[in-house]
Amino acid sequence: MQRRHFLIALAAWRGLLPGPAAAVDFAPVLPGRRLVFPDDFGAHPDFRTEWWYATGWLKRQDGRPLGFQITFFRVRTGIGERNASRFAPRQLILAHAAIADPEFGRLRHSERAARAGFGHAGYTIGRSEVWIGNWRFAQQENAQGQRYQASVRGEDFAYDLALDAATPPLLNGQQGFSSKAADPRHASFYYSRPQLAVSGSLSLNGRTEAVSGHAWLDHEWSSELLPDGAQGWDWVGINLADGGGLMAFRLRDASGNTLWAAASWRAPGKVDRIFTPDVVHFLPLRHWRSPRTGIDYPVAWRLQVGEREFELNPLLDDQELDSRRSVGTVYWEGAIRVSENGRPAGEGYLELAGYGDKIRVG
Repeated sequence: MQRRHFLIALAAWRGLLPGPAAAVDFAPVLPGRRLVFPDDFGAHPDFRTEWWYATGWLKRQDGRPLGFQITFFRVRTGIGERNASRFAPRQLILAHAAIADPEFGRLRHSERAARAGFGHAGYTIGRSEVWIGNWRFAQQENAQGQRYQASVRGEDFAYDLALDAATPPLLNGQQGFSSKAADPRHASFYYSRPQLAVSGSLSLNGRTEAVSGHAWLDHEWSSELLPDGAQGWDWVGINLADGGGLMAFRLRDASGNTLWAAASWRAPGKVDRIFTPDVVHFLPLRHWRSPRTGIDYPVAWRLQVGEREFELNPLLDDQELDSRRSVGTVYWEGAIRVSENGRPAGEGYLELAGYGDKIRVG
């Protein structure tokens, strides 16, 4: 799912974004609708929320690792839809970007928000392209498959990265219809692209250097809010060392119990597997308390998917992301190392949302 997963919907649900000025018929997520490419690479402006979310590991020239993240959200507000003015905020674009640097000790983070229009912010139908000013995530064609270009200019970091996909999208749920509850109304259209090869440049502390690595891309869209009783979620996308990919998530209630869970698995040379809630289990192993917000996050986990069991450990503990200036939420999102039977098994990103209802500031 991803913060992606309803961070926008969660913000709207908690009254942190304006609701529609009048009743709006958002497009529904219906079972049986098959994803079609290349059309579904692009934006779906009839739906309430949508996001493109890329995370990955970078290797600096001296071999030191970094994590990176870029997310663009498109939000149909329901405001001014009958207003002919170009200034009506019918669609909003929001973006987050971060670098996880163990030497810095916490996330470098930046965010942007703007109404779509006037060339400053917008999206494209039919291919992945979304932007705010000089921040951009855009899909191109290349000889090997699809290439995505991610460009970010933050306050204390910048990057220009090419993400190359050599395999088709991984369709989550039932051919891209991803349930979030037993009630089929609570669902999204959702696909992932594991094992993206990354190359490009990164600027930190005024110094630009070449970087390489691997990444994961999620693209998801929906018109529904979180199901009743959902307090938050845990999500992970893992590029496995064998060349495969694993996505897993769960929705939690206020007591931390699992309301719903799912997973998708890609193994080289095999048919993609989809796992049902009863065989996906998240068990927290270690917590970290934020010195800024006082939130306790379970930053290390045991993840069981079917007959396989993994341990997830963070690249660094302090990967808390404060997005209260845009969508109004604070959550943990960061680079993780993955092991199986005590041996390295992959690298990925973990997202922990909804742990901070009672936030201490200062």
